[in-house]
Amino acid sequence: QSWGERLCIIHSPASFPLPLQLSSALLFDAVYAVVAAVQELNRSQNVGATQLSCKSSKIWEHGTSLMNYLRMVELEGLTGHIEFNSKGQRSNYALRIMQNSKDGLRQIGLWHSEDGLSMERKLPSINVTDTLFNTTLIITTILENPYVMLRQNHQELEGNDRYEGFCVDMLKELADILKFKYRIRLVGDGVYGVPGANGTWTGMVGELISRKADLAVAGLTITAEREKVIDFSKPFMTLGISIMYRVHLGRRPGYFSFLDPFSPGVWLFMLLAYLAVSCILFLVARLTPYEWYNPHPCLKGRCNLLINQYSLGNSFWFPVGGFMQQGSTIAPRALSTRCVSGVWWAFTLIIISSYTANLAAFLTVQRMEVPIESVDDLADQTAIEYGTMHGGSTMTFFQNSRYQTYQRMWNFMQSKQPSVFVKSTEEGIARVLNSNYAYLLESTMNEYYRQRNCNLTQIGGLLDTKGYGIGMPLGSVYRDEFDLAILKLQEDNRLEILKRKWWDGGKCPKEEDHRAKGLGMENIGGIFVVLVCGLLVAIFMAVLEFVWMLRHAPGNESVCEEMLRELQGIVLCRDSLQARRRRAASMLRPRPLPLEERRARAAAVSLSNGKLCGGTGLPEPLSHRLAQEAALVARGCSHIRICPECRRFQGLRMRPTGAGLPFPAATSLLSRDQRSCGILILPSRVYP
Repeated sequence: QSWGERLCIIHSPASFPLPLQLSSALLFDAVYAVVAAVQELNRSQNVGATQLSCKSSKIWEHGTSLMNYLRMVELEGLTGHIEFNSKGQRSNYALRIMQNSKDGLRQIGLWHSEDGLSMERKLPSINVTDTLFNTTLIITTILENPYVMLRQNHQELEGNDRYEGFCVDMLKELADILKFKYRIRLVGDGVYGVPGANGTWTGMVGELISRKADLAVAGLTITAEREKVIDFSKPFMTLGISIMYRVHLGRRPGYFSFLDPFSPGVWLFMLLAYLAVSCILFLVARLTPYEWYNPHPCLKGRCNLLINQYSLGNSFWFPVGGFMQQGSTIAPRALSTRCVSGVWWAFTLIIISSYTANLAAFLTVQRMEVPIESVDDLADQTAIEYGTMHGGSTMTFFQNSRYQTYQRMWNFMQSKQPSVFVKSTEEGIARVLNSNYAYLLESTMNEYYRQRNCNLTQIGGLLDTKGYGIGMPLGSVYRDEFDLAILKLQEDNRLEILKRKWWDGGKCPKEEDHRAKGLGMENIGGIFVVLVCGLLVAIFMAVLEFVWMLRHAPGNESVCEEMLRELQGIVLCRDSLQARRRRAASMLRPRPLPLEERRARAAAVSLSNGKLCGGTGLPEPLSHRLAQEAALVARGCSHIRICPECRRFQGLRMRPTGAGLPFPAATSLLSRDQRSCGILILPSRVYP
């Protein structure tokens, strides 16, 4: 091939130094043109050399003539046709546009100084791998998890095998598509690149400008300031600036966490409301005449007994049944007591519904107590320090921002001493964990480290939107090829697969997984404590009642012996005969009274919680029938027959009366052993 066929291979801006072959060819053509002009001049004039001085105003006498002959030169040189116009500029020349491929050089167009660009109509198919085919590129990068990392056994390896990470895998994918080779080299100063005071750049950007590297493959952010001095490929990852802070968990759930849905004040007012309703219910029930009624409608005209079901104990028990949504056997009769009951039930309906709705949230969700929730909260306080990586794009973002909030944050970071800027992401994370510090970094890095340290969290959303790109020297011929290759990786979903490979796999659960989890004993253990305490109180009260009954019963048995026999009877499913006799004697055995007092009380039977019941005696057949039933029941001594209307009213006290009344007549026919059985008979079968 001639020199002219090899000149148009390189197309570069005028500021770049010319290749050696092209500069030599231009120098040859320049000398050739001068020689041709001198030869033409020598034909008309005798050209001789004259000694001149630069300090003298004297000029060479043949200079003007030589310049005129140079303008008239026309010849064919190594760089093509040589011709100059009247101003001395080269004209009427053409440049062939060549393409370098694996098959060699081939012309794909022509550019003429007068006619302009002319491309061939039928261009051969251009393969994007042709330009980079079998080319070895120098890759500058920086160690940053998870983009570029050293393998655990990197000391035993050499070359590119020492590195791993997202960018390393992406380089392998790009090399397979574009058919090039590469050699990874770490940046000397260990920074991404920021402009200096004298206009020079540091880090990877500086190495691209000085052409010490062909590509910069790392988490290099595409910014307008960097775009002025280097070229970027299309972004292979989209991200933004985020805030990293340590997790502030609320207090650990206690055994009494089930009380959290209501504040202590609400619980106190609920207790006061219960006491107030119980007292008002007792008062209203005593005042209204419709709550006093005859419990024995079968004895109409014979019994003047009137009772009130709202005793003091029942008045305090009725609201409890309503509050627990269980009710009770006590039913209000009067309009006034029903009004009190309805208001209390409405109150408990709202309280229980609110408690149930809030209980799940308080027991299943551990709320995080974070002092800041957004970038505005961070900027409005000074207790929490915050900073960025020194010499990174995040620092440049705050430095050049015109947003008022970000300007205040930059002024705070710049004036804070000691410095809030860190040299690496690892240093920033360690500072977050060990001090009251918030670290500003890219969201992808934030997500990566949060997956591997559960004590870290992200505050708020993204402050901006940007992307990572592959850096190249300005005017690089590889830019279009890498753009197409990155688009192909995105379309094939290869970049997303690589991101999942290097980002997922952490020990912390995903933040979007908020499914409810099972409650543990640390959440509801207190209700078991309440249950056990209630059972112990019930057992204690039963013991007190047993001792109280035993103290008022005749006999000299000790409390411990009697209780032991009672427990043995309970365990062996049989009742103690002596215990039954003691109970019957305490309840039914009448005291010896004078004859006059017995006659005075002959016509009266009373209830402990009612009024005196008086009336005439029942007929003799009725007394005889009651005595027969008493004799039959006394044999088993297993239960007590009570009138259905009177089943809930116990505590009948029998007073000694004369013959002809039903209860004395019935009990007088019982033997001592039968009376000691503790049987109380009411006329349930006499008046069905």
